[in-house]
Amino acid sequence: MTQMVEQVAARGKTAEARRRRRKQLQVLAAAVGAAAVGSGIYWFATRNLESTDDAFIDADVVQIAPQVGGVVADLHFTDNQRVERGQALLEIDPRDYQVQLASARANLAVALAARQAAEADLDLTRKTTGAAIDEARHAVDQARHLASEARQQADAASADAVRAATDVKRYEDLLHFGGTSRQRFEQAVADARATNARWRAAQLGGTAADAQQAQAQAKLVDALAAPQRIAQKQAQLANAAAKVEQARAELQAAELNLSYTRILAPQAGRMAKRAVNPGDVVQKNQALAALVVDPPWVIANFKETELTRMLPGQPVSVKVDALPGHVFHGRVDSLQPGTGARFSLLPPENATGNYVKVVQRVPVKIIFDDPADQMVRQLAPGMSVIPEVDVSARPGERK
Repeated sequence: MTQMVEQVAARGKTAEARRRRRKQLQVLAAAVGAAAVGSGIYWFATRNLESTDDAFIDADVVQIAPQVGGVVADLHFTDNQRVERGQALLEIDPRDYQVQLASARANLAVALAARQAAEADLDLTRKTTGAAIDEARHAVDQARHLASEARQQADAASADAVRAATDVKRYEDLLHFGGTSRQRFEQAVADARATNARWRAAQLGGTAADAQQAQAQAKLVDALAAPQRIAQKQAQLANAAAKVEQARAELQAAELNLSYTRILAPQAGRMAKRAVNPGDVVQKNQALAALVVDPPWVIANFKETELTRMLPGQPVSVKVDALPGHVFHGRVDSLQPGTGARFSLLPPENATGNYVKVVQRVPVKIIFDDPADQMVRQLAPGMSVIPEVDVSARPGERK
């Protein structure tokens, strides 16, 4: 009897154990089924979404640097201040550059006066050239005629002098033999002296006429050189005109340098890394601050295996770690034509040593749909984000 009871109890325990194992198997099967269904639902819901946590906010950063040196007179921005395009950032003491501008203006006035004088000189040379040549030719002809007359007079005076000398010799002989009076002899001597004086005077006149002819000829040669003088005057005018252009360029440079003393914001954005104070002496091209330009964008480094269906224009949802709970909307702008490793400082050289294949990442630029959104303006370069790209959408489609 006792043995039968024990057998019945054992059978009951075995049945209970079987029921428990069956229940456990049912629970496990239900869990596996639920997991499979959940996985299927998750796969179905996310099969067209590509996401990565290797993504950051990026933006253009402009270095604010002066183009001229000097003392900082005024500073119009503070740390992390937002500025608009064209807003004054700082001013450099302009007095030195105002003096340079005044000097450049004076130099331009001097150059303009010199050019005007060169133009007048050239016009005068051109107008007087023809008259000077005619006058010189007439003077040469007149001097040649006077020289010819002077030579003829000298020849005549020479003949008279020779005749008078002969008469003196003849009367001297007659006086010796008593054939003439002493008075007549003395008269012949006086006539000889007079003709000799006239001959010497005629010689001097001929020499003077020759000198005048040579002088007139030289003046004619000088007048005929008028084209060379005109060319010289033209060269002087060109030189004066070049100096005018040089003075104008120096004036423009002085005006630019004066305008550079007032530094304006090249674009809208927020100031960062201020390294200047009023009273500082700054040098040309010295970095004074950085301007983070609007609008920012996202650089997401997707694996190359995630880019199969990714195209520019596809919609993107962006979550920013610094702003939890807020979702930004944007779109794919472009894919970098090369992996990040290829554009690194030391690109890998896979042709050396052993090769291990590593899935590469490609930077993808994502821009925001509303760059003017105040929430977008709060984003700063370097912030971590998680973008999610809908690769099933057609470019430009919003889901």
